[in-house]
Amino acid sequence: MLRAYRRFVVVAYRLLPLLLAWTRDKNRFLLFGSGRQVSAETRRERARSLLDSLLSLGPTFIKLGQLLSTRPDVLPPEYIEEFERLQDDVPPAEWAAAKAVIEADVGPVDEAFETFDSEAISGASLGQVYIARTDGRKVAVKIRRPGIGPLVEADLRVVRWSLPLLMRFVGDARSFSLETIADEFEKTIREEMDYERERRMLVEIRENFADNDRVRVPEAIPELSSDRVLTMEYVEGTKISEIDDLDGLGIDRTELAETLQQTYLKMIVQDGVFHADPHPGNLAVADDGTLVFYDFGMSGYVDPFIQEKIIEFYMAVAAQDTDAILDTLIEMGTLSPDADREVMSNIMELAIADARGEDIEQYRVNQIIQQVEDTIYEFPLRLPPNLALVLRVATVVEGVCVTLDPEFDFISVATGYLRDEGYIEEGARDYVADRAAEFRDLGESLVRVPPKLESTLDDLERGDVTLTVEFDPGEATFDRLARRIVLGALLATVAISASVLYAFATIEATAVALGFAVPLALLLWRSFRKRKRGLQGEPKFTRQRLRERED
Repeated sequence: MLRAYRRFVVVAYRLLPLLLAWTRDKNRFLLFGSGRQVSAETRRERARSLLDSLLSLGPTFIKLGQLLSTRPDVLPPEYIEEFERLQDDVPPAEWAAAKAVIEADVGPVDEAFETFDSEAISGASLGQVYIARTDGRKVAVKIRRPGIGPLVEADLRVVRWSLPLLMRFVGDARSFSLETIADEFEKTIREEMDYERERRMLVEIRENFADNDRVRVPEAIPELSSDRVLTMEYVEGTKISEIDDLDGLGIDRTELAETLQQTYLKMIVQDGVFHADPHPGNLAVADDGTLVFYDFGMSGYVDPFIQEKIIEFYMAVAAQDTDAILDTLIEMGTLSPDADREVMSNIMELAIADARGEDIEQYRVNQIIQQVEDTIYEFPLRLPPNLALVLRVATVVEGVCVTLDPEFDFISVATGYLRDEGYIEEGARDYVADRAAEFRDLGESLVRVPPKLESTLDDLERGDVTLTVEFDPGEATFDRLARRIVLGALLATVAISASVLYAFATIEATAVALGFAVPLALLLWRSFRKRKRGLQGEPKFTRQRLRERED
């Protein structure tokens, strides 16, 4: 607790200038005065200053910055762009301290390993990696950074204590997002420090690709692993961003980009468990062209609902259907239902047009997502934690693919994969399924109309709407209207049943259902055959009259 108090003072001192600037944005003279507009360049300068502060505050805040780079619902785009450059690359701890961790968890180094190189090959904020040999094979040994546990615990307290202060500088929607991101950050950093969890994720993903000779996931060695030590086979490879070296090996970079994209689609859409840190340092290529994955500390699960919506999102982008894109984003919880659909639709159209470039069939998913993210900050919403991770993975993977092949068609590969795996079906049955969906929507409309009618009647009761309606005498009008509604509902039900029978049963069963539909259709047609005076009304408030008043 004492360490947390000291850290709080250090953090407050580092962030004080930025907090004062944010305060003046709301009140020019701190406690009073009008607010002021902040230019994009000023926000970018502040983002760089905050980035420097996070780097100086150490491992926990470096991880916090990396998490914030995936949350456009919390920070403006300028901060997101700067935080995306945040690299988790720090000098490793002294060998003596790291050796103590190994010997406490897996036994004496000389007995557990045949040889052990005490020079770390990489160092990060939470761990460092060494090369060793056991049972005649080369292994990589990942060790949690010595002494990192107490520091992280103290910093997590500081983050919690800082929340009430930070919430004074943001709106209500951002306050909610900050509170949820604090919970997410605590969960994420604890998971990343748990090497036993990382080993389980590695094993699960490795099993999912056991039959895929294009992908290589290192094998874990459980007897030399613990919650602070992870030992796995060492797989050599060329860093995926080293284009010249890949060309020297004769690697087909277009094919490699397709493999990378299809691999992540399989993990996210099919398996439901995915490697969540695909930056070039964690991706390599073996001499035979096999794609190699490293570091499973950042990994996650995708629930079936999100998997389904991701498929719908890809299909909507490929079809340039902005309404379907917005519907999918709203259903996933990414976009607020209160957002202006017309504005968002225009933004999506511009994003897709910009993504095409000179080739009308060329799309750039990261440009689409980036431009959506730029507008997301303006609307009240929050990203579900794993969905934020999925969106981040999609943009990073697309960037790597374009580095490998500047003409890489992300959407074409994605839709091709989904079609090959049976997620997108074509043909007559699809047509029938679409028509069945339309009838289903009709049925849902019949259910939704009564509550909307009740709401309208409430408005009438409060005097919010003035409406004058004249009815024909007698009950014939209402009888005729009720008959039409009943016949229409029955016809819709029979049509849906016929569609389902056609798709999943026999032609004979479908014919029987259609036999019931014919007389219902005739009766409904007959009810409209003779035009009668029917229901008459003269609304006193219309869009046309509103425009006349405005003129």
